[in-house]
Amino acid sequence: MTLIEKREHRQYPEITRLETSRAAYERDYSRLIHSPTFRRLQGKSQVFGAGTGDYYRTRLTHSLEVAQIAREAAKSLLRSYPEVETGQAENPGLVIDPEVVECAAIAHDFGHPPFGHKGEEVLDSILEQLVAKKTAEAVRKSGAGPVQQQTIRENMRRQYEHFEGNAHNFRLIMFLEKRENIDGLNLSDAVLLGINKYPFPGTVLKKGMYLHEWNYISDIRSQWGVPEGKKTLEAQLMDLCDDIAYSAHDLEDGIKAGKIEVHEHFMHDAYIQKLIVEKITTLEDAFWMGWKDADIHIKVEEVLSSFLRVWMEKMPTCENDYSRTRREVKAYWVSTFVASLGVIEDGDWKKVTFIKDGQEDEDMLRTVSVLKSFAWVTMIRDLRVQRLQKRSEWILRRLWEAFLDPEASRAIIPSDWLQRFEKDQRQAKPIWTWEHMVIDYIAGMTDAFAEKIYNELYGLKVGSIYDLD
Repeated sequence: MTLIEKREHRQYPEITRLETSRAAYERDYSRLIHSPTFRRLQGKSQVFGAGTGDYYRTRLTHSLEVAQIAREAAKSLLRSYPEVETGQAENPGLVIDPEVVECAAIAHDFGHPPFGHKGEEVLDSILEQLVAKKTAEAVRKSGAGPVQQQTIRENMRRQYEHFEGNAHNFRLIMFLEKRENIDGLNLSDAVLLGINKYPFPGTVLKKGMYLHEWNYISDIRSQWGVPEGKKTLEAQLMDLCDDIAYSAHDLEDGIKAGKIEVHEHFMHDAYIQKLIVEKITTLEDAFWMGWKDADIHIKVEEVLSSFLRVWMEKMPTCENDYSRTRREVKAYWVSTFVASLGVIEDGDWKKVTFIKDGQEDEDMLRTVSVLKSFAWVTMIRDLRVQRLQKRSEWILRRLWEAFLDPEASRAIIPSDWLQRFEKDQRQAKPIWTWEHMVIDYIAGMTDAFAEKIYNELYGLKVGSIYDLD
């Protein structure tokens, strides 16, 4: 196969002759934006709960913004680094195609459950507790010793797996979505690897993929010759553009909501800066390795001072209009970050990152990290957001309890999910356990739908029985 054929290859042969009339990545883009999963992103939280207001971002608007940034960044990199063009690259994974990067950005948050990152944390905690319970039961029945207990635990982990938004991404794209007589959207291999931010199975690292989808992804990587643990350039670019969007756009929402005040007292508030430092110390990014709290604090002070300086410079040119200034400052940071992107050598591979004087600009990476952490501590840790998250945890755990028993809950789970489960169980190697099917069902809900089902099961407000699920 040629490099282009490898990139445009799909897991299943295309069925309809009409599909040959459009370019491969145009088909991928159409399938993504016309999918029910894409539409559901409008009802999933970004920072503030979906439906909080008509201004604030949802997962849908965030994904569209990331896609726009990624597409333009890809075009810029192609102008500066012609070696990453399809016709010149030496490996299918060392290509940057704006259409592929845009598709990857559109799909990068498909797997996020209701209620944002809190929902992800709760669903994973549920499966962690399930694995621990099943392991304890098996150990008690078998009387296994320490070595056998470890084997039992590993087997339970493989059977019930875990929950992670990026892994669920691929469960949706490659299995849960439906297309004619196949499961999944049957996207091109280039787009699949462009979405793959964590190229390893969940049995190796928690953020990794579920084993069923990893079997195919790892096979593509092997055929392409992508080194172990490395991401395609398109996946790297998509991931960086996601961070850029977070660092600029979430701050804009925070300022609009009044959670962030752009003046000297707020930006230099010792308690807020302390929270940012604490957040950064929990990160595992290589560019923070070896940094002490005092050094991180200096960097935090520097970045927040820069943010305030840019704001004060933009305010007069925006006629002292707070709304215009907010948008211009957001645009400034996005432009600054995108203009710094470049491609460098990375051992036996290549790397998309921020560049300065021909080398990776770790200082710029830290700047993005500080702004993301600033958004997190001022909004996610906000009192009312925390209350909403506590409520969302309660909702998800009660939904799990309602659907957990395979016999008792069959009457309250949609018939198409039951049919998919029964079909899966007839396979030689089923993908699902009942428990993970329930997790996948809950993970696909929007915030409002999860609340609706919760109210029908436990609340006083039940709505109409003629409302379709």
